[in-house]
Amino acid sequence: MTPGPPPATAGEPRAFRGEIAAFRDDPARGGEAAVAHHADGMLVVRDGLVCALGDRRGIAASLPPGTAVVDLRGKLILPGFVDAHVHFAQTDMIAAHGAQLLEWLERHTFPAERRMLAPEHAAEVARFFLDELLRNGTTTALVYATAQAQPVDTFFAEAERRGLRMICGKSLMDRDGPGDLRDTAARGYEESRELIARWHGRARLRYAVSPRWAPGCSEEQLRLAGRLLDEHDGLHLQSHLAENRDEVQLAAKLFPWSRSYADVYDRFGLLRERAVYAHGIWIDDADRDRIAASGTAIAFCPTANLFLGSGLFDLAAARARGVKVCIGTDVGAGTSFSVLRTLAAAYGVCQLRGHSLAPLEAFHLATRGGAEALGVADRVGGLAVGQEADFVVLDPAATPLLARRTARAQSLAEKLFALMMLGDDRAVAATYVLGRCVHARETPPAPARGAN
Repeated sequence: MTPGPPPATAGEPRAFRGEIAAFRDDPARGGEAAVAHHADGMLVVRDGLVCALGDRRGIAASLPPGTAVVDLRGKLILPGFVDAHVHFAQTDMIAAHGAQLLEWLERHTFPAERRMLAPEHAAEVARFFLDELLRNGTTTALVYATAQAQPVDTFFAEAERRGLRMICGKSLMDRDGPGDLRDTAARGYEESRELIARWHGRARLRYAVSPRWAPGCSEEQLRLAGRLLDEHDGLHLQSHLAENRDEVQLAAKLFPWSRSYADVYDRFGLLRERAVYAHGIWIDDADRDRIAASGTAIAFCPTANLFLGSGLFDLAAARARGVKVCIGTDVGAGTSFSVLRTLAAAYGVCQLRGHSLAPLEAFHLATRGGAEALGVADRVGGLAVGQEADFVVLDPAATPLLARRTARAQSLAEKLFALMMLGDDRAVAATYVLGRCVHARETPPAPARGAN
């Protein structure tokens, strides 16, 4: 990481000039009017919060004399990306060759998570994982750990040190996994309560009750997961749903009373607001209707689904039934920390489904849409006045091919589509958290006083 300029003095505003785009609504509903786009824009930050955003000419006239301005002309400023499903404990097994889901878990996932039992290793992985998120422009994530409490403490401590908005939780898994990686229903409940007391609502951190997946949980563990959610305000929930056909068959065998995989979670009160389920490939319209009615979201994880051969998520069907959808890299089944690469894969999956994912809709999924699914859209995701100033600076000329293509772009949508299809971590010029540069590909421009 290249150090950025020093943070502004407390109470002192700092302005960022460049092309700015942020979403006020889903473009699938509101079209181009859902996007606040300023070709020559200015974002003003004070004490880590957005205090103004708009056209540069109007904003600059209202700035106090001598306000420091960071000149990002030629770049595109967007809200920081939201990764709605990712496994920090699986960082080291990304690109592990071969097998579909169930065998892949045995061959690659469980050994990687076993190594997390060593505190020094967990701490090193947490640092690397967060560095990778920031290098790829991701400033908020819903993160899986392991079934042990120690890696969760390690992750939260590192995220707190960096001032990040992160949501994480201890996996709940009391069956169908290696004995040293399982807990019990009672221990999972008690350890989760202790982690909630230590971390939920501390700084910018929140806790997610995290049943690994229904086949890995007894009915008692799922019941206690619902109890945790009822006992504590503002908790999140994350799990997996209908990723793979064999997994769906296993869930049906273990829960013979259920109508469907989604119904298993519903019976225990686990479909609700601030709940995000990864995948949701092998579900039907009855499931989608119930998921939508409950306020539950599905994390679309295209690189993971393609890598494991799990299937093609039906985004059009989810939208038609009113399901909230967000984007997840799903590292380590997912093949990149880059939300840009993940959106490119999402486009390909939709094409195979006979549906074209528009670029404005894609970037909404990765910013405000993700924040809405996680229940944090009041804090991040839109660069609205009063929100936390987490944003990514994209470089449309990061590579020769990208520069050539974006030079011919006639609209914001065309430019975003080129970034989405041709971009990767090289297109992330800088990442800012609470208005402070936490990653820069090159030395960022120093703020100039009064350069409005």
